[in-house]
Amino acid sequence: MNKVILVGRLTRDPELRTTPGGMAVTRFTIAVSQNYTNKNGERGADFINCSAWGRQADNISKYCHKGTLVSAEGRIRTSSYTGQDGNKRYTTEVVCDTVNFLSSSSGNNTARNNPEPNYQQDNFMPEENIMPVDNMETADLTEDPFKSFGEEITLSSDDLPF
Repeated sequence: MNKVILVGRLTRDPELRTTPGGMAVTRFTIAVSQNYTNKNGERGADFINCSAWGRQADNISKYCHKGTLVSAEGRIRTSSYTGQDGNKRYTTEVVCDTVNFLSSSSGNNTARNNPEPNYQQDNFMPEENIMPVDNMETADLTEDPFKSFGEEITLSSDDLPF
């Protein structure tokens, strides 16, 4: 199965083109944060080339710009071509089936001016709104809750697919 899900920010404005057959295609690059830090405590990023086709390509070109936070779902495609110098070159990109815009495209372009997310403490639920554990309702388990589900099934290891 060839399936990719990415969440990151566009590194540049998308490039919209049209095929000779009239199909819109846009190419863009997403910067995806790495899960680990280097010796200095800094996180790196992977820069993933992506493409989208048709109406989705038009929408990405119209509503996204450098710094826009997106999620992209699609598949990896690799291809090769011969360069002008005669050497064979290889390319890898994600062909996006779905692209979701995760940051707004407001008129002031805050994502363009401030590409880093703005996490503030007041965005989180205050502790006084959290229900204490001793006030939580619990189910009465004095009786078997599954007794009306039918008879018991016994499985052997031969029945398991792994």
